[in-house]
Amino acid sequence: MAILLFHHRIGAMLKLTPDDTLLGLLAAHSQHGYQLLDAFRDPQQLGRVWYVSTSQLYAVLKRLEQQELIAGHQVASADAPTRTEYSLTEAGHARLSAWLDEPDPSSSLRRIRVEFLSRLYIATLLGCPTAPIITRQRATCERRLEGLIAKREEQVQGVGALALEMVIAQLAAIVGWLGACDRALDPPASS
Repeated sequence: MAILLFHHRIGAMLKLTPDDTLLGLLAAHSQHGYQLLDAFRDPQQLGRVWYVSTSQLYAVLKRLEQQELIAGHQVASADAPTRTEYSLTEAGHARLSAWLDEPDPSSSLRRIRVEFLSRLYIATLLGCPTAPIITRQRATCERRLEGLIAKREEQVQGVGALALEMVIAQLAAIVGWLGACDRALDPPASS
């Protein structure tokens, strides 16, 4: 039983949630749930990064409100039912800042695809510089890549060695892609 509980806790720690991304959207301006949901459905915003269902979004909003990271207040509308509009609290701003300034982000491909891209989107939305986010992500990936390359010599041929080579190739591609991110978000000024 204890082993099952341990594995359940590990699984929960690894699960990606849009909490910090929602804090960033609310830092831009107060919004109600359907406005937030639109950001997760629009491919020009977060639609290619996250899939968030309506029920998941409202569960996360409820959790963030219980944690006092956001505050909801009722807003009446002439042409729609009363809605709850959410805004960031001081604690929410602090958590958002810590997330944007994460000193050692994960080098996991999945986390890069979701968390890193979310950080870039939110930083851009808020007018924050993206170069430090990219630099920290690249440094983390380069350190992990160097460590994996060093382990290459210890591997005996077989599936384990193939798996290691695949991860090395993925990380090498990500490091190159991170350079392209920097150029795409901050293109050189044309003369």
